[in-house]
Amino acid sequence: MILVTNEKLSKDYDSNIQLLDKLIGADRCFDILKRDIIINKRKARIYSIDGLTKDTILLKVMTFFYGLKDESFFESARVFALNCVPYIEVDVKNSLTDIVRDVLSGFAAVVVDGFDEVVLLDTRSYPQRETSEPDDDKVLRGSKDGFVETIVSNTALIRRRIRDSKFTTKAFSVSRTSKSDVVVCYMEDKVDKKLLKNISDRLNAVNVDSLAMNQQSLIEAIYPKKWWNPFPKIKYTERPDSAAANCMKGNIIILVDNSPSALVLPTSIFDITEEADEYYFPPVTGTYLRLARFLIVLLSVFITPLWLLAQQNPEFVPEGLKFVISTEQYNLPILAQLIILELAIDGLRLAALNTPQSLSGTFGIIGAIALSEFTVEVGWFSTEAILYMAFVTLAGFSQPNYELGYCIKFMRIMLLILTAIFNLWGFIAGIILIAVLLLTNRTVSGKSYLYPLIPFKAKPLLHKLLRTK
Repeated sequence: MILVTNEKLSKDYDSNIQLLDKLIGADRCFDILKRDIIINKRKARIYSIDGLTKDTILLKVMTFFYGLKDESFFESARVFALNCVPYIEVDVKNSLTDIVRDVLSGFAAVVVDGFDEVVLLDTRSYPQRETSEPDDDKVLRGSKDGFVETIVSNTALIRRRIRDSKFTTKAFSVSRTSKSDVVVCYMEDKVDKKLLKNISDRLNAVNVDSLAMNQQSLIEAIYPKKWWNPFPKIKYTERPDSAAANCMKGNIIILVDNSPSALVLPTSIFDITEEADEYYFPPVTGTYLRLARFLIVLLSVFITPLWLLAQQNPEFVPEGLKFVISTEQYNLPILAQLIILELAIDGLRLAALNTPQSLSGTFGIIGAIALSEFTVEVGWFSTEAILYMAFVTLAGFSQPNYELGYCIKFMRIMLLILTAIFNLWGFIAGIILIAVLLLTNRTVSGKSYLYPLIPFKAKPLLHKLLRTK
């Protein structure tokens, strides 16, 4: 691999061409295009990447170059760029590191005989899919557009919604090899300046080879420690309206090139459970949806451990709730049933991701039959175990945050194991451990994860619990 240093270009055209050919890899890569032209009797070469450059723009620029006759415009690269390049996004650079990075990211570079600088045209045109509503973050009402894998398009989708001069977008180039584009978006008058500086410093100091997994690689690079707590510290959204709303509240939005979602930080547990649909309905309906989601999340954590506790202690169950105690004959202990079902449901989910769409309906039917009727008949699982795990599975789709969904699963499995081993005291210990994890968790800004509940702030808490105007 050729390492690019901070070496500068000279005014010797031939040596500049040889150096750039070597560093860019023009002779090794078929998709790196180089076009030799003559501009006012001067030799020139244009470098570009096939598939990442707007050919029609380069064609018009070259047509203009061929008509240049005034020698006074060739005093320097900057004078040439100012007077002879009929394009808006133009830059002039001398550093080989910057030039090579820009060319490989899709810029067109114009090298002219006699110049010790290169004229760079941002003619990038990345392949992208059509903007459409995200599959995993849908709403009944509201906007139907979503982020795509192109960072410029994603920034424009947010900018379209925030027409304010205080809205700021700051670009970074992260990692040594991939040189991934990262954009930090924020409102200048509302952002936490200390957190913004901390994030900017961390982005500039990232020392990884590449961001292979896009956002996850970035987050693990800038916050490498204290990830033992499963409660998510960062919210992901594929909706531009949600990103814009969080930005206007003072949060920081991070966009990573090649990723169709945005990072929202800092976020508390209340922020993570919010959903865009709550704000597209009147306050009463939005409040109902929010409270229903809170209740479903709580039930999904405690329903199976409570049922296991009732099975182990039938004498504690009130007479009116005796029906929850299973009287069926089964061959596996309740804990084993619930753990196997937890794993089986994840297995079905993973299998569904790799199932061709034409077979997904058949696969769903087979999975439903295999995990219900047949397993009950052969004595593996009880009907109640199937019922409660079906509720838990459906409850997992009530909120779009995958990280929170798996966190709830881990808390539920921990409660099940502790309850099975230590009975009532194990259940109580599990609740205490969940409380400790919540209390000791911090947002990326270092504030309480349970704010505004802890520290208690009545009015902000009311806004988090109820959908107000």
